[in-house]
Amino acid sequence: MQASRYLVIDFEATCCDKSSVPRDHMEIIEIGAVMVDGASLAVVDEFQTFIRPVRHPQLTPFCTTLTSIEQKDVDSAPLFEEAIGQFKTWLYQYSDFVFCSWGDYDLKQLHQDCAFHKVPYPISASHANLKRLMAERQKLSKKPGLGEAIRLAGMKFQGAHHRGIDDARNIARLLPYIVGEARLR
Repeated sequence: MQASRYLVIDFEATCCDKSSVPRDHMEIIEIGAVMVDGASLAVVDEFQTFIRPVRHPQLTPFCTTLTSIEQKDVDSAPLFEEAIGQFKTWLYQYSDFVFCSWGDYDLKQLHQDCAFHKVPYPISASHANLKRLMAERQKLSKKPGLGEAIRLAGMKFQGAHHRGIDDARNIARLLPYIVGEARLR
């Protein structure tokens, strides 16, 4: 998979460990995105915003602990439609990119939120599951989680795991092992 640019996205969403937020009621509360140059694999730009949830406006303690996103972050954030508008303004400064995420969760969550909020799906590019592609490229027996993939690449995770922008940055750091020539040790 070669592209002029790679759009690496990671979403964080409302969640709970006690089933009070059903999977089909989860809402994106953070967009973390980095645009990566396809030739150099260097990050050329970033976008981050929190989003105010409406189905479950009060974050659960589990969600706050997992993501480090606090209630005040989402209380003052734009609603989904406005946040997606800001994202599209940023995104379409660029052309000829592939939408990449670690697994298919982010793709499915974006479709779910767009349907719920009656907002047109904002990304015209095809999607690539980097978790699957890394496992294939590096001949791994199973698809690693993001933290495990960073460890396998001999790196330390930078930032807070389960924060959209930090996860997107770390996923971008793995691109040499997915689309480049780098090999795991």
